[in-house]
Amino acid sequence: MDISRRTIIAGLGAFGLSACATGGRSVVPAQTGGLPADLRPQFNAGYNAWVAAFKDRAAGKGINPSVLNSAFRGAGYLPGVVKRDRNQTEFTRTLEDYLAIAASDERVSKGRAAYARHRGTLAAIEARYGVSAEIVAAVWGLESYYGERRGDVPVISATSTLAFDGRRGAFFEKQLIAALKILQNGDISAGRMTGSWAGAMGHTQFIPTSYQAFAVDFTGDGRRDIWSEDPSDALASTAAYLSRNGWTRGRKWGGELGTLPASAGSVMQPQPGGPKFVVTSNFRVIKRYNNSDSYAIGVGHLADRIAGGGPIKGSFPPDKYGLTKADRQRLQERLTARGFDTDGADGVIGPNSRKAIAAYQSSIGQTPTGDPSAELLRSLG
Repeated sequence: MDISRRTIIAGLGAFGLSACATGGRSVVPAQTGGLPADLRPQFNAGYNAWVAAFKDRAAGKGINPSVLNSAFRGAGYLPGVVKRDRNQTEFTRTLEDYLAIAASDERVSKGRAAYARHRGTLAAIEARYGVSAEIVAAVWGLESYYGERRGDVPVISATSTLAFDGRRGAFFEKQLIAALKILQNGDISAGRMTGSWAGAMGHTQFIPTSYQAFAVDFTGDGRRDIWSEDPSDALASTAAYLSRNGWTRGRKWGGELGTLPASAGSVMQPQPGGPKFVVTSNFRVIKRYNNSDSYAIGVGHLADRIAGGGPIKGSFPPDKYGLTKADRQRLQERLTARGFDTDGADGVIGPNSRKAIAAYQSSIGQTPTGDPSAELLRSLG
């Protein structure tokens, strides 16, 4: 994929797992019609001066003054965008935890329902671009929870704030120029151009440069509308992206070793002691969308589940605390039953679970480390 999307995905986690488990459900907020105070424009003299200078540069790159004026009317500096950009925590999640979220029962059931609702559109997209309908649906599921979490931050404000801030200024100025060209083309109005805090947009979270390169008008209404309640253009754009990056029609992404023979592709074991997978060239194409083995396996496995397949058959080893997934789920269930809510029991020990553990530890006179353990599980009965 283009380096731009890889950069921003690594930076903001646009897909629906980004802020992932807090010990249960995803914490990516659904669109609420309102934004936190720090994601609303605030006066900043330096930003205003930067915008004035930027408008001259943008005009030199073919952006009409009327588009510039319209785009920046109501736009402004968003301090929360800078805060989120600077406070990103680098962390790794085991494949077991990742798949527990990527292919949770809820995500699978919602995926099957979404697939059924849009079966005709997805079939037509597969016929045109050659990309499996289930794969397209799975990308949709990971990126925005089937359209429920597309983001409602104004893209012009977000990208201009990050371009002004300067940490990745050149990159985000490029995104801002691309966003303005999208407005100039008439695909969307500035008021409707919303997305994540760092400018990823629509049902499958395209950044502006990826939109320019790959978005399509599948509905034939003259606009490439990835923001619409109708996901057709967004889903087709994702298929176009994968197709143009080398997807082979009719070839599986891969699968768990045993469900596919080793001769069907390359064998990999992403988590030591965990299941092995056979992956094909289409697995590598999914990684062009997001350069992560876990993401690509997550998309592939979720696609298989949407198509009616079952869970991973192989087992994963105990975690660094000596607990299996079943142990962690029992821990979450027992904590919640005691009044220390973990926000679900998926076996993923995220911030909410750690907060619940710490509160329980305090209640019994222990140091509130927030760490799970076999001893803690036994103490809960």
